[in-house]
Order: sequence, then C-alpha cells, then structure tokens
Amino acid sequence: MIYKRSSALFKEAKEYIPGGVNSPVRAFNAVGGDPIFVKYAKGAYLYDEDDNRLVDYIASWGPLILGHAFQPVIDAVIEKAKKGTSFGMPTQIETEIAKLAVNMVPNIDQIRFVNSGTEACMSAVRLARGFSGKDKIVKFAGCYHGHSDSFLIQAGSGAVTFGSPNSPGVTQGTAKDTLLAVYNDLSSVQELVDKNQNEIAAIIIEPVAGNMGCIIPNKGFLEGLRKLCDENGILLIFDEVMTGFRLAKGGAQEKLNINADIVTFGKVIGGGLPVGAFAARKEIMDFLAPTGPVYQAGTLSGNPLAMAAGLTMLQHLNNNQEVFKSLEEKTAYLHKGLDKVLSNAGLTYVINSLGSMISVHFTNEPVIDFASAAKGNNEMFKKYFHGMLAEGVYLPPSAFESYFLNDAITYDDLDFTINAAAKVAKTL
Repeated sequence: MIYKRSSALFKEAKEYIPGGVNSPVRAFNAVGGDPIFVKYAKGAYLYDEDDNRLVDYIASWGPLILGHAFQPVIDAVIEKAKKGTSFGMPTQIETEIAKLAVNMVPNIDQIRFVNSGTEACMSAVRLARGFSGKDKIVKFAGCYHGHSDSFLIQAGSGAVTFGSPNSPGVTQGTAKDTLLAVYNDLSSVQELVDKNQNEIAAIIIEPVAGNMGCIIPNKGFLEGLRKLCDENGILLIFDEVMTGFRLAKGGAQEKLNINADIVTFGKVIGGGLPVGAFAARKEIMDFLAPTGPVYQAGTLSGNPLAMAAGLTMLQHLNNNQEVFKSLEEKTAYLHKGLDKVLSNAGLTYVINSLGSMISVHFTNEPVIDFASAAKGNNEMFKKYFHGMLAEGVYLPPSAFESYFLNDAITYDDLDFTINAAAKVAKTL
C-alpha cells in the first residue's frame, strides 16, 4: 500500500502541531515511519487519505464498540446539534444517561460526567482524598490513568519506594504521594500498605490492563486488593475507561464479580465523542460540590452532543446484550487463528485476551505485568506491525497497547486478518 499523502500531511502537521500529533501514540514513534491520516471510516474499516482500506483493531482506542459511524449514534448527534451544541446549563438528557448508567453498572448510586478519561481519573483521586482525609495513592507500574500529574509516575528503585516523576513538569511533591506497586503482585501492595499505615486514600487500577498490552488479573489478585482495602480503610478505584461497557454491560465489575468503591469511565460511554465519568456510592459522591467540599467542574461536562451519543450507545448495548457474547466469540476466534499461524511460523510469542481485548507479545514467558511486557521483542513487533499494515490491517502502533475489536468486524475480516498474519509471520 502507498501512504504518500499521509506522509505529506504529517510533514505539514509537524510545522504547526508539536510532533505533528495531538496525542503521542499517534506519531508512530514506537514503530517507526509516518502515521496514517484517516479520511473517513465506516463499520470495521478505516479509509485513509491515500484511499487505502484498513481493517481497524483500535476502534478509536475502544469507544467504537459497534463500529465506525454507527448510524443510530450519528442520527442522535445530528438531531441534537440542530438544537444547539452547548449551553453550560442543565439538560434533561444528562439525567437520562446518568439513570441508565447507574442501572447498568453494579455498586454505584450516582455518576458525574466529565470530558475525558484523564479528567475522570483525576477527579476520582481527588474525591477519594477528600472523602478519606488521606493523601497518598497506590498505582501500578504500567497502568495508565491519563496524563494528570499524580499518574505520570514510574517506579524508582523498586515497587516499595516512592515514585519519581516520569515526565518533566511533574513535581517531586506530587510524586511522593504516589506509591508504585506491581500488577498481579499482591505482596507488593501489602508492603506499601504496611509502610504507610493510615496514609493511603485509594488504590487505583485498571482491572484488566490495556496500556501494557492486554494484561489479565491473576485469579485472586483483585479479590486480594478488595480485602486489603476493606481491612485498611482504603478506597478501591477501578479505572474502567477501557473496560466499562465493553467487557459487559456492567464492565469489569460485572465480568469479574469484584466491586470497587469508585469507578471511572470513558471510551464507550461517549459513543465516539469526548466523554468521561466517575461514579460511586451516594455517601462518597455526596462529598462532591455543590453538595460537598470536593470541587470539580467543567463548562462542557455533560454537553448535549456527547450525552446524545453516549445515551444512544448505552441504550443499544443495554437492549442488545448479545453484543458482548458476539465480541467475545470473535476475539476467541482471532486468538485461536493468530495462535495457529504464529506457532506454525516457529515464532516465540504470547497472546493475551479477555472479552473483546487482545494483544500479541513477542516473548517466551507469560506477560502478567509491566516488567514481563517490557521484555518483548520490540524490533519484531515493529516488523509485525508494518507487515500487517501493508496487508491492510491496522493494529495499535505500540507493543504496549491492547487491540479493541468492534462488532462490525465480520468473520471474513477475521480470516483476512489471520491470513495476513500468516504471510507476515513467514518474514519475521
């Protein structure tokens, strides 16, 4: 395939936009080459500026669970736009989507809408600190909760030390209140809790991680976190920006049968528009302004276009729950097919999948946390990515990102993808 126009557009973009992109992963730094510029998309397919058609496995990083340009969502947005795009005042549709979300998700009484997953996670942590009266949080190496200062922290000399800033602009003062643990390692969390008694407000985690590839929680890990939080007066925050309304109608809480104290949402809840949200029991949400002292606000929060898109998407998923089974079956089919062709090629690899999330790691050991994900052969991944792209398959341009299937993908598309992988595997 030829990407001449995309390359020219990227060259122009770099003159006016830092790095030529408005989100770093789009720049292809992890895989090399120039990013693809999209002209339009429909169903399971992206169509780029050079008129190439690509089978899409990122679905805008998760929200387009039913495929691109899903007609009921498009119609809802158009109709709502005719009546105005934003008012900075309450609208009835905000209550409609809030009521539906609360009914779909277990263990929440109220929900507050924001404009992104980053805002949702940032606000959830502030709420947890305000509710508990404690300052420190525990996060897990490799879990991404947006780009607010508290989350841009990497492990220092080990999982039981204070974090150190992972980005210039994040202060040491912020970093000292963020403690780093190891995903799927309950003992690393226990050690942090023991060393910081009565100082930890919350533990925040992606219940199924998607930002180091798809990483599945080991049996008993989340249950152990829940018990640890209960025993120590710590709030458990599930970052369900990726998993919410994707793994099940009630998200990872329902799928894995684990209750969190605060849950954050994004992606699917916006139906393709910028939306985030955080939710909890009423006693916790009562601490939010204007009812309580914890301040959070946003002029465009709950804007009618985003609410129309999100409400339509959630209504469809709530009324058609066979979508989740369909997606799981398609992902299992893809997993089995990729496993066969990569094995036949004699490659060393691991495939992780759960629900409609899946990732391929070129490594010879189980991928259960960030350290094991980082041992993957990135040079092989780069070749695999570009080989698949040349065959007409668009994968996440990073070894540390999950694929997200959308239900517009057909079994013919899956066979096309598996056959492409077979061709590429022979060249690796």
